[in-house]
Amino acid sequence: MTAVSVVIPALDEAEHIAPVLEALQPLRAAGGELIVADGGSTDATVDVARPLADTVLSCAPGRARQMNAGAAAARGHWLWFLHADTVAGAPALAALRAAMARPGVQWGRFDVRLSGRHPLLRVVERAMNLRSRLTGICTGDQGIFVRRDLFRALGGYADIPLMEDIELTRRLRRHGRPLCITAPLVTSSRRWERHGVVRTIVLMWRLRLAYALGASPHRLARLWRASG
Repeated sequence: MTAVSVVIPALDEAEHIAPVLEALQPLRAAGGELIVADGGSTDATVDVARPLADTVLSCAPGRARQMNAGAAAARGHWLWFLHADTVAGAPALAALRAAMARPGVQWGRFDVRLSGRHPLLRVVERAMNLRSRLTGICTGDQGIFVRRDLFRALGGYADIPLMEDIELTRRLRRHGRPLCITAPLVTSSRRWERHGVVRTIVLMWRLRLAYALGASPHRLARLWRASG
């Protein structure tokens, strides 16, 4: 069995997914497994991904469903969930290998760096990293990794259209706090740049607060989609 299976949910990511998969080729050469779970792309995502991944699955759309489908096909002791616009450099790969070798580690996540140059993005990424370090709650941008047996024992991601990462890490936290890797992943800042940094910050905090207060993930997903 391979050490780690990387599961990447994708939907119309032909423009971004090649650099993500190319950065993971050293992990693949060392015996890791790359799985792309495509949710019905209408662009060239599947064609771009196929030569760079071990498995490209076609499954129902929805990030939680796609990640669960990828995890079901995985052969690794570890599962690493990575977004299709998030690049892991050599320091992050080395840090992951070290983390998986540490006794007692059950799960963890990475610090994140946003790709854009806007000064407020530096504030956003620092706040994200500090918040998850203090709370033990993580987002998908931070590249959540977890032992496969623990993930399966918990039943995987909840089948909800938004906040699936927060919901999962709340359950994972009961089994121990995450290992927080400081070597950053670089994730696209396209949404912040397209809709405005301040507007996007406000929207994200509004949605997270509403979820914490018990709002339905289905209603929150409609608000997220309506925002563009």
